[in-house]
Amino acid sequence: MTKTPIIQQIDKNILRVKQQLLALGPLHPGSLSSQYHVCGKLGCKCSDSKKPRPHGPYSKLTYAYHGKFTCRFVRADSLREVTSLVAAFKTFRKLTDQWIGLAIDRAQAGPLQPQKPTQRKKSRQS
Repeated sequence: MTKTPIIQQIDKNILRVKQQLLALGPLHPGSLSSQYHVCGKLGCKCSDSKKPRPHGPYSKLTYAYHGKFTCRFVRADSLREVTSLVAAFKTFRKLTDQWIGLAIDRAQAGPLQPQKPTQRKKSRQS
């Protein structure tokens, strides 16, 4: 059975997405945000009634994994690394979404190549 040009192009795109996924490297789910904190201590600049200046900004990473919501602060010296890990995860999600879309297109474009069943020799016991 020969593949149509459309199916060949879809298969080529799926292979390209797989190669991009292999090249991703380390990743981490979540999103980063900046947080400010008011400690409430008397005489602290953050609790000044006329011109309050909260402490911060502090970088915070939030994510959900296996139904568990997690939030943690990220040190300033680790912020660049965590930012790149989160960006890699967003790329991972985008690529897997493309792969799923291509797989759906591939299934709708025509029958998939049937796999030949492996033949085993039947041994007769006497």
